[in-house]
Amino acid sequence: MTTTQHPPAASGLNYNPYAPRNVWNRAMNLLAALFSLMAVLPLVVVILYVLYKGGGAITPAIFTELPPAPGLSEPMGMGNAVIGTAMVTGMAALVAIPVGVGGGIYLAEVDKTGWFAQFIRFGVNVLAGVPSIICGLFIYALVVDTRILWGESFSAMAGSLALAVLMLPTIVKTTDEGLKLVSQELRMGALGVGASRFVTITRVVLPAAVSPIATGVVLGIARAAGETAPLIFTALFSPFWPDWSSGLGLLAPTATMSVQIYNFGIMPFAPQVQLAWAAAFILVVMILAANLLARWLARFSAS
Repeated sequence: MTTTQHPPAASGLNYNPYAPRNVWNRAMNLLAALFSLMAVLPLVVVILYVLYKGGGAITPAIFTELPPAPGLSEPMGMGNAVIGTAMVTGMAALVAIPVGVGGGIYLAEVDKTGWFAQFIRFGVNVLAGVPSIICGLFIYALVVDTRILWGESFSAMAGSLALAVLMLPTIVKTTDEGLKLVSQELRMGALGVGASRFVTITRVVLPAAVSPIATGVVLGIARAAGETAPLIFTALFSPFWPDWSSGLGLLAPTATMSVQIYNFGIMPFAPQVQLAWAAAFILVVMILAANLLARWLARFSAS
């Protein structure tokens, strides 16, 4: 009876935790983890601190009362700023979504590689990096200073236009990229059964790309909702409720939560500072919810 003798394993194939390359590998992994933690830690600290400082100031009166006059502590509300933020951001979305989605459709479906499409893509990329205060100054010079909106200067509508400019790059780029992900076979199949190009885009391609487009819209709205500088130049501020007699409140100066944080945060009065933290809390929760919704839409699209 013969037995097969296996040679002993080579010592070089055994894992040696003290080998220089293994020590170096562990050190680099720890360093990478440390740098990742350092990148995320400021965000976590800021969010937790805002939630801690502002969470205690949230009461039902926040949404139903006006802010107190300087030096007074009652009423502790900022309902005008909450309504103003929703009004300005909502109107900006109504302006930016049709323009942004239409621009993305043109880039992805009509003129994919032409010189004009390349120029538009370059302009969108540049606009995405322009400081928001420049957009606010542009709308100030174009709309506020000229009083082109029915003779009015600072107004919620002017603020909406400034935020719409900031939302456009995100919506255009995500629409463009989302439509490119749609299978070419879907287009060919629709055209093959006699559908026109318009019907193919609106009935076949757009429904297939609705999730990435919706993701871009949500991210654009989240970015616009937290902007301050453009609104200082356009919507300004108001300590009162929106003037519904003035173009449904769109043609008069309007309070927004971001500008309220700027105005109240530097005041020497505790009630105003507390309201600034409350506004920061609401904005952070809104932006976190919008980003979570965007991630869910992206996952839904991938699945």
